[in-house]
Amino acid sequence: MKVTKDKTENSQAYLTIEMDPEETEKSVESAYKRMVKSARVPGFRKGKAPREIFERYVGKASLLEEALNSMVPQAYEDAIKEQELEAIAQPEIEVTKMEPVTFTAVVPLKPAIELGDYYTIKLQPDKAEITESNVDDVIEHLRHQYATWEPVERAVELNDMVAFDVESSVDGETYINQKGAQYQVTAEQVFPAPGFSEQLVGMTKGQEKEFKLTLPEENMEEKYAGKEVSFKITLNEIKQEMLPEMNDAFAQGVDAEFKTMEALKERTLSDLTKRAEERVKADFEEKVIDAVVDISKLEYPPVLVHAEIHRIVDQRFQGNQQEVEKYLMSVNKTSEELHEELEPIAEKSVRRSLVLGKVIETENITVDDVEIDKEIDEITKDSGENKESIIKVLNTPDARGSIKQRLITRKAVLYLTEIAVNSKKKKKKTEKVEKPELEKEDENE
Repeated sequence: MKVTKDKTENSQAYLTIEMDPEETEKSVESAYKRMVKSARVPGFRKGKAPREIFERYVGKASLLEEALNSMVPQAYEDAIKEQELEAIAQPEIEVTKMEPVTFTAVVPLKPAIELGDYYTIKLQPDKAEITESNVDDVIEHLRHQYATWEPVERAVELNDMVAFDVESSVDGETYINQKGAQYQVTAEQVFPAPGFSEQLVGMTKGQEKEFKLTLPEENMEEKYAGKEVSFKITLNEIKQEMLPEMNDAFAQGVDAEFKTMEALKERTLSDLTKRAEERVKADFEEKVIDAVVDISKLEYPPVLVHAEIHRIVDQRFQGNQQEVEKYLMSVNKTSEELHEELEPIAEKSVRRSLVLGKVIETENITVDDVEIDKEIDEITKDSGENKESIIKVLNTPDARGSIKQRLITRKAVLYLTEIAVNSKKKKKKTEKVEKPELEKEDENE
């Protein structure tokens, strides 16, 4: 076997591997012995057909393909050992020649990461600001949640709730037919077609109306996209939203713990402030990580981005391939187009992960069993009767390993944000880095 390293770039080694004829013959002979055992060749007992007869029967190409299936992987393993390469994932292999058997292998290698001087990064988080208007918006939303709907004897207005019978068709075929349909008449509503709500405004109880609308081109089944739909409506009922007054009774209706309207507003302000602070904290952490990424040099194989794309898709659709296909059909995209769309997101995630991993290694950031146990207690503190069974699951080696990695990453992010905010000095080579204490989940997350 002859191995040539053609080049190394983007943390990938490009190899050309040429097999000796003797090695190929040995593999073909082994393939024949495996295949002939289960083959029934006319005129011979099972497993007894001579090789030249068997080769004519199954075809030389089939025999060689079987030989390659075992020969190429082993030859690849021998080649990377010879070249002293450490592959981090499966290679891309292509057979380029049959005589002698020659194939290429693109070997994904360990990423190369050179951190910039992140001790020079100086950033400050934004301030979490909540206004009285923000509180009023939440209270108004609650009023709508606790509103009642009362029948009215007048023409339909925007934001009314109506009941109607509908018949509709597209190109002479039924589109939507329904009796007693409930529908809130809101501006810019696009269902069942853009402009539908506006056609209802001004109608009165018992009135019939016919009209035509054009369906949108996007997010529609192909047979309906851009088509004209004919509607016939019979209006049965009109209801108006009745908002509750903002008084102590309303506050108590939201939750009995609020004795007054002022108490409800105070809690709303507190909750909004907490969420705003969490958003500010998360945004600041991302800014700091991105700042470290920007001053660092990274080289990594594309396979890491591809793997991250698959992870994002699996997470988004919970590993359900049917849901993926259903989504692709609904947005009229191919799997390749979805992957291309996700590539920038995946690449950003990979770069952040690699940089954080290098910071963890450089600063020797670790987590001990006591910290993992504490995190498990925090996770399960409100688990009630299921607490013991959940703790048992979280104490498996895989689960503890996952928790450990999450805690280490959190420590690294906290360490970097402390540097950015507090002008933390760079450690000396002989100086041990003081591990940052993790902030409690219920206070900051």
